[in-house]
Amino acid sequence: MIVNASHLFSFLKRIQSERLGGFDAVILPERTDKGNLFFTRMNGETKVEIDSYRATDPLKSLLYFPREQILPGKSKLVKRLILGVKNCDLTALEILDKAMINEDFIDPVYQFWRENTTIVSADCTEISDSCHCNLVDGKPFADKGFDVNLSNIGTDYVINTGSSKGEEFIELLRKYIPISDDHAEDREKVRELRQKTMRKLEARNSDFVRSGDYFSLKNVNIQKWKDEAKSCVGCGGCTNICPTCYCLILNDETTAKDFIKVRSYDSCQIHGYARVAGGASPRPKMYERFRNRYLCKLTIMKENFGRLGCTGCGRCIDVCPGKIEFREVVCRMMKPPKAEEL
Repeated sequence: MIVNASHLFSFLKRIQSERLGGFDAVILPERTDKGNLFFTRMNGETKVEIDSYRATDPLKSLLYFPREQILPGKSKLVKRLILGVKNCDLTALEILDKAMINEDFIDPVYQFWRENTTIVSADCTEISDSCHCNLVDGKPFADKGFDVNLSNIGTDYVINTGSSKGEEFIELLRKYIPISDDHAEDREKVRELRQKTMRKLEARNSDFVRSGDYFSLKNVNIQKWKDEAKSCVGCGGCTNICPTCYCLILNDETTAKDFIKVRSYDSCQIHGYARVAGGASPRPKMYERFRNRYLCKLTIMKENFGRLGCTGCGRCIDVCPGKIEFREVVCRMMKPPKAEEL
């Protein structure tokens, strides 16, 4: 299917202003004056940019909030449309869904937002300096995990649906704007543009190519982890902005009148994380916590969820005050050890 880009954005403004389809909010990336992209609720002044590369803030922050009341639970139905989601964030949702909605445990608030959010992904047409999804079995475009996907081919978008919610959204589109069938030449344009972006990624990350044997990280000499961790200040920025991290702390904020539980992000990089009542900590040293994060992303999540916990979004690189380059650390750690290190 094909939709004209200008028609689509005009329609999105109508959804926001008239609540078409019952949507309470349209959320999509906005370019700031400093050049960053942040998910923003659409309004008449929003400088939308759903193509380009991933937003600075992860999709996680719109489904699994940094701080949110768990009990009492949600009482008012809120229906949202989120556009411009990239494949690195969709891949992260595979892990979050398995962690938050499974046979043993269901996070009711996360489930609420998942069920009441329609996700419209878009192919990456550019990459940031830190993007590296190609190094972790990813791609700068999605072939699953979305409700609707948009592929920019100039003045038009090629549309693909991936769920019943996506089909409902397309039916809503048809009521208000023209949608035509796509043809072989349109699909060829999509293929060429995707290959072009992939070539950019491969060129950008050519210095960071490594083997996929991440389980070898478990055997790396501990001194190497100590050396790599020297620049880490333990701020937790990397875990807060990571699209697959979901560690939490549950606080009791009950009052005399109300029983209240509030969930907030926690971080394995912060001193005191996992500390027990007697004061003991399983990882009291910074290098131990630093090492744990890399093993979690590249081995533990693979074991638990069947895929790497790093999606290559590169946000941890951008946010780090210590200027730690995740790709460089992994490459150095995976180099064969020297004789004196054995």
